[in-house]
Amino acid sequence: MKRITRTAALTAGALIAALGLPSTAAHADDLVPRVDLRVLVVSDGGPAVDAIAAELRTAGTPYTEVDLTRSDRPTVDAAFLADTVDGRPRARYQAVVLPNDNPFPAGSPEMAALASYEQTYDIPQVDAYTYARPEAGLQYPVYGGYAGSIDGARAEVTAAGRSGPFGYLDGTVPFEDNSADVGESYAYLSTPVAGADFTPYVEATIPGRSARGSLVGEYRHDGRRELVVTFVYNRYQQQFRLLARGIVDWMTGGTHLGASRNYFAVHVDDVFAADDRWDTELNCTPGDVDCPDGEGTPDPIRMTPADVDHATTWQNEQDFTLDLAYNGAGSVDQREDNGGADALADRLITERARFRWINHTYTHAFLGCEQDTTVVPWRCATGSDGSTTWVSRTAISDEIATNRVWGRTAGLPLHDDELVTGEHSGLKVLPQQPVDNPNLAPALADNDIAWLASDNSRDPAQRRVGPATTVSRYPMNIFYNAGRAAEQVDEYNWIYTSRAQGGSGICEDNPATTTCLPAPLDTATGYTAHIVPVETRIALGHVLANDPRPHFIHQSNLAEDRIAYPVLDGVLDGYEDLFADNTPVVNPRMKDIGRELQRRAAWTAALEGGRVTAHRIGGTVVVEAPDATAVTVTVPTGTTLAGEAFGEAYAGRASGWTPSAGQALTFTLPQSRAAGPGTAGAGPLPATPPAPVTRVPSGVRDHVPPAR
Repeated sequence: MKRITRTAALTAGALIAALGLPSTAAHADDLVPRVDLRVLVVSDGGPAVDAIAAELRTAGTPYTEVDLTRSDRPTVDAAFLADTVDGRPRARYQAVVLPNDNPFPAGSPEMAALASYEQTYDIPQVDAYTYARPEAGLQYPVYGGYAGSIDGARAEVTAAGRSGPFGYLDGTVPFEDNSADVGESYAYLSTPVAGADFTPYVEATIPGRSARGSLVGEYRHDGRRELVVTFVYNRYQQQFRLLARGIVDWMTGGTHLGASRNYFAVHVDDVFAADDRWDTELNCTPGDVDCPDGEGTPDPIRMTPADVDHATTWQNEQDFTLDLAYNGAGSVDQREDNGGADALADRLITERARFRWINHTYTHAFLGCEQDTTVVPWRCATGSDGSTTWVSRTAISDEIATNRVWGRTAGLPLHDDELVTGEHSGLKVLPQQPVDNPNLAPALADNDIAWLASDNSRDPAQRRVGPATTVSRYPMNIFYNAGRAAEQVDEYNWIYTSRAQGGSGICEDNPATTTCLPAPLDTATGYTAHIVPVETRIALGHVLANDPRPHFIHQSNLAEDRIAYPVLDGVLDGYEDLFADNTPVVNPRMKDIGRELQRRAAWTAALEGGRVTAHRIGGTVVVEAPDATAVTVTVPTGTTLAGEAFGEAYAGRASGWTPSAGQALTFTLPQSRAAGPGTAGAGPLPATPPAPVTRVPSGVRDHVPPAR
């Protein structure tokens, strides 16, 4: 029998009383506590806790952070953890995240308070990164386990993990190994202590043995539940991104504010037009502004009907839809130069229903300042008084309206409120144009534009431009001026190598550039061997980060060598290998992405302003939010709102947005999920010593980008 000292027992009794448990004479309904839908995150400043906090923040799940490194932090005691509301005991937090299984000094009353709180209200605890030891339900690694690097390892979700919190995964959890020179992952692999109630959810083979050790598992003891994680990670690493959803699902029981999806949308710019080709001798693009006027001979790249057929076949095979941003003048010019013939446009128009379409302006004109291209780099033209000369409101409006009319005449299924300007022009671009063209907003209003694309690399925050809201897009490092793999590699070498190696020197000037090369790539093999894996990992990282922002490439990348497809296949095939069928890639159009980002911003503002409250009592969840605020919730499948099934099925849960009219929203959980938190358990654990200092390799402290 487990013994508790008299002092500990008295402490337990005092804590249970302080935690607000009702007397045994209370009405039965009063015994069901209220649990607020908020997570307590106790941080030591390490990357693992920071990663979990980032996951909560991105999803829109509220949390309170206690920073153990701050002297002015609140004390974690009974009053901090629980109280009484309207005569009913209230648990202020539905889950607790700790840096390890016990980050407090030996005998800490704060750990005793947390243990008693978790027992009393059946509150789960996540040990973000802890040493494998008996206090966490695992053998010390020296007893047949392992402590060390697991860079490049392939962990597996166990049967219990697949039937439990990690059921959205297909089974394999690969660990990154982006650099042979930098440690990126460190883990303690061990097996459960004999007799411990420990269920491994994610395991990896112990080096040198056939046995497998736990990386993530659930430890039940003394009326408490802990998710024990024995590998270190940061918020960007793929292994964490794969497991983050399950960690949150486990700690919240699948019921929490906020939601998460895996998004991937790809815009193809300049459709119907042609893109100028990179000149491998001049290291610039004749016909474009990076070459001095008159230097070189333009050699345009343009899709063919066969490229359209390939695109439609590819879409069918991948069950994915591309967004084509088109310039109608490209077809008009083609017909004028070829006796009225344009086989590409004919094929695209015939297949128009297979794609989504976005207005990309008629001629792809630059819509910011008037460009002076007599110098490289170009500069804004100025008037006699030195002021910037701007493209006019009329010129901008004509570019938008004429292209819309052309698209309607061709029968393209357009959404008139979406717009991608050529090169995202009209918006600010540094260093030449630090502000938006003042004529842009009025021209957008003239054409009822509500959603305007921006470049995430230079304008990442969603913002208003007149009547429009921006949707920032990720540029993929598949260049607009390359239709062949060798051209792509040559330009990539020039950009990302040193001046001594014949490159641009951008990495010498800006060491923070993440795609720098130690030496030029082989033009025959560099695309497949280096660029494709790097770009795949970067894009897949965005997909796994609950980030809906689209990526963009150009029509040239679907022509000639069709260099975009290996990267797109890498993302989609890689995703399919990782995720179960219940967690498909979400492929939204531009305006839907804009709305998602807009709702998130409003939801975050409401949370940060303290204007949202949510709690659960048994099988009922109540959310209160300001009038006209869209509320986002994740709940078990089968949950109802006002008698109707709520949300959309995703990753084994139901989630979505619902409007608030300023009155309480009441969700009813399915019967199997309706059991409320438990009552008092066996009392608090005796305080245990802190875990040994855990190893954090440099690649976790300072994220190793995929290209290094």
